[in-house]
Amino acid sequence: MADYSNQSLSLIDSRPFVVPDLCNVGALSLLVLFGELLVLVLLFAGGGISWMRLALMSLFVQWVALSSAGLICASRRWLAGLGLLTGSLVAFGMVMGVTLTVGLFASWLLEGAVIWGTLAGQLVIAGIITALTLRYFYVQQQLRAQEQSELESRIQALQSRIRPHFLFNSMNIIASLIPTDPDTAETVVEDLSELFRASLNDAGNQVQLAEELDLCERYVRIEALRLGDRLKLDWQVETPERTVKIPLLTLQPLLENAIYHGIQPLPEGGTISVRLWFDSDRVNVEIDNPLPPDSQRSQSQGNKMALNNIRSRLAVLYGGRADLSTREADGRYVTALRYPLSMDAGERQ
Repeated sequence: MADYSNQSLSLIDSRPFVVPDLCNVGALSLLVLFGELLVLVLLFAGGGISWMRLALMSLFVQWVALSSAGLICASRRWLAGLGLLTGSLVAFGMVMGVTLTVGLFASWLLEGAVIWGTLAGQLVIAGIITALTLRYFYVQQQLRAQEQSELESRIQALQSRIRPHFLFNSMNIIASLIPTDPDTAETVVEDLSELFRASLNDAGNQVQLAEELDLCERYVRIEALRLGDRLKLDWQVETPERTVKIPLLTLQPLLENAIYHGIQPLPEGGTISVRLWFDSDRVNVEIDNPLPPDSQRSQSQGNKMALNNIRSRLAVLYGGRADLSTREADGRYVTALRYPLSMDAGERQ
């Protein structure tokens, strides 16, 4: 029985400890707000109601809350390396230590002596709130991990659906080019290998924007051999700096949608416009293609599946700071992507 208990504790402690991100203005603002709400609850729960009592309680609670946040923020990297059980106990002990220190100082300053009953009540309240907060962050992390797992499964399903038909088309192109134009066939093989090397990587990886654009160009070269003069591209792309990144395989699927759902159904083909520009802190991309008047329902569903997967990936990486939208204008289908130049440190927690 003892061995079983030890194994259970070891299994729990092997899980990662989720360290709350309290190192930004938004988190600190919420902490101050919740602390003041707690003060009001305690104020009306018992004792006389006065401005002096409100001020003293607010000062005590805010000192405890902000000091605890600062200590956890400073120890964040170290705490993240601990297991779930050890990290939770250490973080809990930090908050209790701060509460005890502030409580002792307040008792000595206001009363001239330690009021142990009052101090014990403060520790009990702080312990309950700390335990609930740590539990909340743990549940949030579990939900995020489950969403990430489901997202990866959807991405793999999408890739497995797209990969075969594109591979067969590309192999047919290579086979037809080998007798007549072996140099072009070799180029197609190189482009195809780069595309599939990227598709086998983790779709959540960040790569340089220039690398993603290179994949798009390789993909277009292969499709141009299949569609011929029916496919025309209008590139209006600002040269990105090396520091600008993008989630791997974000633009290429959007370009694939434009070709399969905009150019391929049209016997005369058409032109796809790709525009990319930068604001002060955002990357802007617009891809528009001709809109066939009688698009089939199955094609629209496939288009939405790819867009929904990309939206999910952007939400995981950037939260609400990224946006992928579509619209119809003047007989063309426009896909617009906006995302920040950099990620916040806490958005992937």
